[in-house]
Amino acid sequence: MKLRIIYYLLLVGILFSACEKADKYNPSPRDNFEALWQILDENYCFFEFKDIDWDEVHDRYSVQINETMSQYDLFEVLGKMLAELKDGHTNLFSSFDVARYWAWYEDYPANFNAEIQKNYLGTDYKIAGGLKYKRLSNDQVGYVYYGNFSSGVGESNLDNMFIHFKDCRGLILDVRNNGGGAMSNSDRITQRFLEEKILTGYVTYKTGNGHTDFSSPYPLYLSPSDRLRWTKPVIVLTNRQCYSATNNLVSIMRLLPHVTVMGDCTGGGSGFPFSSELPIGWSIRFSACPILDADKKHTEFGIEPDEKVSMTEEDMKKGKDTIIEAAIGRILSTAD
Repeated sequence: MKLRIIYYLLLVGILFSACEKADKYNPSPRDNFEALWQILDENYCFFEFKDIDWDEVHDRYSVQINETMSQYDLFEVLGKMLAELKDGHTNLFSSFDVARYWAWYEDYPANFNAEIQKNYLGTDYKIAGGLKYKRLSNDQVGYVYYGNFSSGVGESNLDNMFIHFKDCRGLILDVRNNGGGAMSNSDRITQRFLEEKILTGYVTYKTGNGHTDFSSPYPLYLSPSDRLRWTKPVIVLTNRQCYSATNNLVSIMRLLPHVTVMGDCTGGGSGFPFSSELPIGWSIRFSACPILDADKKHTEFGIEPDEKVSMTEEDMKKGKDTIIEAAIGRILSTAD
């Protein structure tokens, strides 16, 4: 865990250096437009990977700025400019609205239905921190749903869940519609499935203001937990709304031989978000620190599952979740 701790300390150090406040209040539309463009120009991390011509974007939106426009019109223009980055980690915050880019999941099938999920969880499921869990298929399959990495998961929560599933043939870890949260929760969970220390990925950070000014990739390792661990088959269920810390969990879990990722491509979100402030007082959050997978590849656009499965209209009409059914079938067909 030592390198993992160094990694978090490194990111915290960069984060504090990147969280800048504007020196003086200035409502000028032109000055705020230029300030926002420059903050991104010097700090955003995916210009080259996404093949974005930021100078061209500047010129295209600059003509829409004038000193007589209202703050609401300015906010709308700036929000549209940020959408050019196609980044769910990039937001502009004001007292009256939040500019966001949600097309990374809105343009794709949901592949999750909370009402249908109730047919599997029922109302007698157990709750441990942010985990909801229950035994399915005559107690042969453990099913756990984790819908938000901002919901705490302690070591004792995980211990009790694994004890409850000790006689199951396999485990389904459903992280669909989990938009992310604390990376520490991702690590705490994935450690329970490791048998040995593994290389999980790399992190790089900006070393200058240029679009390609990055450090060499710094390796990230994760060690097995010294508490209860699960080495039986695991199916991780994913959809497009698996983002940020959830994307990170999937990136690590897919490296393990007893794990199968099933469902849809994740939503991505592999850039660690930092923040700054405009002269008008609005806050800007953006991806500034790329996290690469174990093959030094970007996962910003998502991770494809090992087995592509989509929910069908026919199953949904019957109250069935096609992806959960496929995962149950996979576990039950796997020899002990």
